[in-house]
Amino acid sequence: MKVAVVGGGTGGLCLAHGLSRAGIEVAVYERSRTRTERLQGYRVHIAPMGSAALHECLPPAAWERFLATTGASEGTFGFVTEKMRELAAFDPPPSSNPAAAHHSVSRISLHQVLSSGLDGILWYDKEFVRYETDAKGVGLHFADGTTAEADLVVGADGASSRVRAQLLPHAKRVDTGIRNVIGKFPLTEESRALLPRRLATAPTLVLPPAGCGMFTAPHEFPAASVNDETATVDPVLFDNTSSYVMWTYGAKATHFPAGLAELDPPALRALILDRLRDWHPAFSRLVRDSPDATVAVLPIRTSVPVREWETGPVTLLGDAVHSMTPFRGIGANIALRDAQVLCRNLSRGGDVTAAVADYERQMRKYAYPQVRGSLRSAGQFVTESRFSRGVMRASMAAVGAGLSLRRRLRR
Repeated sequence: MKVAVVGGGTGGLCLAHGLSRAGIEVAVYERSRTRTERLQGYRVHIAPMGSAALHECLPPAAWERFLATTGASEGTFGFVTEKMRELAAFDPPPSSNPAAAHHSVSRISLHQVLSSGLDGILWYDKEFVRYETDAKGVGLHFADGTTAEADLVVGADGASSRVRAQLLPHAKRVDTGIRNVIGKFPLTEESRALLPRRLATAPTLVLPPAGCGMFTAPHEFPAASVNDETATVDPVLFDNTSSYVMWTYGAKATHFPAGLAELDPPALRALILDRLRDWHPAFSRLVRDSPDATVAVLPIRTSVPVREWETGPVTLLGDAVHSMTPFRGIGANIALRDAQVLCRNLSRGGDVTAAVADYERQMRKYAYPQVRGSLRSAGQFVTESRFSRGVMRASMAAVGAGLSLRRRLRR
């Protein structure tokens, strides 16, 4: 059996490693050697689900390289008001097993790990155009005029998947009406001293009275981190060696002036600073001192779950089938779980169609609820209801008081 993976992102490369380890012939076709989408310059949270998938699929040496590139973090996920009053702080479940732990990793570092060790498997400059099926299998056509053949094609080509467009033309991806303005605050010895400890050391969700939300997360690069070719494209945005605090300010599009997408970084910065004028000054510092190259607008989109489809020699993985909003920080982890489940099924041997059908059934069961849940979380993040936000703040404060009491009793 030969498997062709269209797309060399997180899920597709994880799958390739797993299949290769299982002795299954696999090829990955990636349209570009240099990944320069804006989010590539930011951290990604790997939850225990994603850690388990990476540990299972990666060769031991690659797994150790992954661990060596993960960033340091205090780990307590906090909820605060816009005045920096702590509502609650959640300690991650203790784990001495890295394969069952949370990790913060730069997307660049993760891609470096996943794309290594795939000589003869990962092919660049292969822009997928279309596929066709016949009794012999699946033929893939690329923009450079070349073709390839496979018994199974896995579309792992992201939220704008061309494989999905052909396989499930009715599957839609829609605009949520939410806009995020993002940036990166350089974290140095000097700048760290200017921030409250919480912002400099742990992920934090800010709950102002209503209408918007803010999220911040530090990423401390380990000594093993190195730049890749993206640093020549933008040495600030794609700097993979300098620690930072990522920040995101989100609200409904109607909360922003018309023409938001056309604003340059200084104008975006001024806009957000105006919105933060009554907040704790540390939030304004994050925004004010973020380099222009890191400040941008992100329209928030989501896939719309579709009904079960007939299984065939073409399937989908990751954002290609279940892209979701970033408000639960779970998208990459679901893609990694896809790779783990599909790899397990194919590695058992037997009927390929049955293996793929079982993967698709499982994937829809665990991924689609996350798509819907992340959309709900997005709505809660930008709610304009002062009542709803007040209830959330009060609930978090009550939970936080209970957690604080429990910590004191454990001492």
